[in-house]
Formats: sequence, C-alpha cells, structure tokens
Amino acid sequence: MSGTGSTYEGKLTLVTGSRRGIGRMISEHVLAHGGRVAGFARGESTIEHPGYTHVQVDVADPASVQRGFAELKKVTDAVHIVVNNAAVLTSQYSMIMPPAAAAAMVNTNLLGAFMVSREAAKMMRRTKWGRIVNISSMAVGLEPIGDSMYAASKAGLTTMGNVMAKELAPLNVTVNTLGVSAIATDMLAQLPQDKIAQVVAGLPLPRYAEPDDVFNVLDFLASERSSYVTAQTIYLGGVN
Repeated sequence: MSGTGSTYEGKLTLVTGSRRGIGRMISEHVLAHGGRVAGFARGESTIEHPGYTHVQVDVADPASVQRGFAELKKVTDAVHIVVNNAAVLTSQYSMIMPPAAAAAMVNTNLLGAFMVSREAAKMMRRTKWGRIVNISSMAVGLEPIGDSMYAASKAGLTTMGNVMAKELAPLNVTVNTLGVSAIATDMLAQLPQDKIAQVVAGLPLPRYAEPDDVFNVLDFLASERSSYVTAQTIYLGGVN
C-alpha cells in the first residue's frame, strides 16, 4: 500500500507550509504518486507542476485562511486530504523568549492547524470522506530545554486532533497526528547542531529521519484502508 498512487490518485491534498522542508517533500511525494496538491504558504510557490495549485496564505491569520479557502474553491469543490505542516520555531529559554515569538508559535502551529482543519472539514462534509494529518514533533515527548512553547504548541495538536476526530467521525473524516523526529530541513538547520546530534544519539533509533520515513506513515494514515484509524499519534524514531 505504502507509496502507491492509489492513495492520492483522484484526490486533492491540501498541504500547509508547502514551499520548503517537510511540506515541500510531502507535496512532491503526492504529486509523484498521481495526486493533486493545493499548497498554502506565506510566500510564492516553489513548486511547478500541472497538478499543483498555490495559494498565498498566512495560516496564523484566521482571516487569511478563510480568504485562502475562498480562492481554493474557485478551482476545486473538494478537499480530500489535509496535511497541517506549517510551523515556526524559536528555540530560546523561557525567561528571555519574546512574547511575540511565543504567540507566533501558538498562532501558526496550533491555531493555524485548527483553522485549516475547520474550513477543510466544511468541504469534506459534502463528500463525507476525508483525512486530516497533523504534523507534530519529537519535541513533545522529549521536552528539550528552550522549546517550551514549540513543544506545547505541537502537543496541542494531539489534543485538538483527538477532539476533532470525535466530531468528524460521523462524516467519515479521520484525524491523526504524525510526530516527526529530526529530519534535514531549514527549520532544523537554524538550531545548534551539537544539540540536535545529542538528541538524535539518545533516540531508540539514533539516526535522522529520511523523507520516506515520513511518507510511509502519511501514506498509511491517508489511505482508504485506514478508515478505522483515527485519534492516533504516531512518532518516528522511537519517541513516545
């Protein structure tokens, strides 16, 4: 099942934060397997593909999300799969964390995922089918120093997803969370590399995640056969 075109073929997958990092990897993976992708990101598109539609959206701004969906509805009347990937990270001790940086993490990482899921669920209600996958982080389980607000905002995805899973189950919409371990992205590159190396060395599976590690779980959660899998969180690398 994993990696087959049937998971995405004939469906539209909405990916937030699609310009780079995990979001771009996932977008290109879906496109390579026959799916269509709508990307939400603050900047201009970095993906050129006939199956890709880009909408400039700041997911931290609820009004921007609603405008984004209005634009999206001009080209499609259905969203089948949502990947809430967009996130920001400021790693800093709590006592010196600027309030604006803390608020940005909550607004992008948690409120943004809520707003996108909320608006997408309204479209899924019409088709009575959907998959929502929230991208979380190993920071939830490892609770690293300096990541208090980032870890908390990502932890909130699990609770939010579990509640939405109950609300959306009658619509045949599942909501799950994928907790990613260290993977080579621009976001990870901004952190001290010795700190990351120490964290990775302490994992039960002490290596960086590869893109296919992410795709494997995403394909499973997004598939037709996973209709009985909801309100679950799966971590990579042995994190729990």
